Amino acid sequence: MCFSCLHKKVHLLDQKNTKYDLRICTILYMKRELIMKYLFQFTIIGMITAIGELLNLLLPLPIPASIYGLVILFIALCTKIIRLDQVEHAADFFLAIMPILFVPSTVNLMNYWGVLKDNVVGLLVTCILSTMAVMGITGSITQLIMKIQRSKNQDIHGISPDISGPSG
Repeated sequence: MCFSCLHKKVHLLDQKNTKYDLRICTILYMKRELIMKYLFQFTIIGMITAIGELLNLLLPLPIPASIYGLVILFIALCTKIIRLDQVEHAADFFLAIMPILFVPSTVNLMNYWGVLKDNVVGLLVTCILSTMAVMGITGSITQLIMKIQRSKNQDIHGISPDISGPSG
């Protein structure tokens, strides 16, 4: 049964199980549409990744190709060259499988235990301090952005919404 039969129901009218065949055809057509949507979204992300790799080869800067790709995608999304719905499902898929991608590198650390065991305390302290620094800086920047947005809302509307919740 071909996919065009969804649009040309003539073939189905002559068969005994018309409703059943139409349902199968509709499901196949919907699966085809979903597959094409995912392929399109993966292609967009793949092209941006390839452009990032090309920039990494051409520009003599010590910046990884993945960073070039992230910046290009960010700019394309901000300028509406690429709409969010054009990459959203593929990006969700990549986020869902991201923990799996860390397994090989984590397992590979076991090969270097002899080198790492002398520096475990220093590595742990570094990890803890850098995590705390990232959390603190992120929180401060978030508070600054919220304060700026609050002042803009007050200037535009003359009101200041309290987003921190009721005070007790």
